[in-house]
Amino acid sequence: MALKEKILDVIEGLHPAAVATVADGLPAVRFMALSGFPDMTFVGGTMKGTHKVAELKKNPHAAISIWSGKEFTDPYVEIKAKGEVHEDLATKKRYWNPMFEQYFKSIDNPDFVVLKFTAEEVTYHEPKKMAQEIWKR
Repeated sequence: MALKEKILDVIEGLHPAAVATVADGLPAVRFMALSGFPDMTFVGGTMKGTHKVAELKKNPHAAISIWSGKEFTDPYVEIKAKGEVHEDLATKKRYWNPMFEQYFKSIDNPDFVVLKFTAEEVTYHEPKKMAQEIWKR
């Protein structure tokens, strides 16, 4: 299987992800739900007033880890990405997920924003084989 296909097996769909931004020169990590796409972008929703939004506006560099397996030996990815904050209704509609309703109530919530991360590099880890491969944009 090609590297991109292996990565897509891990990232496609909605997954919990550890997202690290930069706060005062140090990493700040939090979990959020992200959807991965074949173009190696990752999208999630959050509130406009969160620290991660302010941090991404100041410094767009982010690191993301996604593991979608059941066993610790299942594959996972580490992603180096640039993040963008989108407040426009068209982007909100494009990426709205019914799961967001419990957190943001509706797509019209002015505090709801979309975070879009574009991968610059993805490291695919396969613990069973003690192997890793790197995809670069």
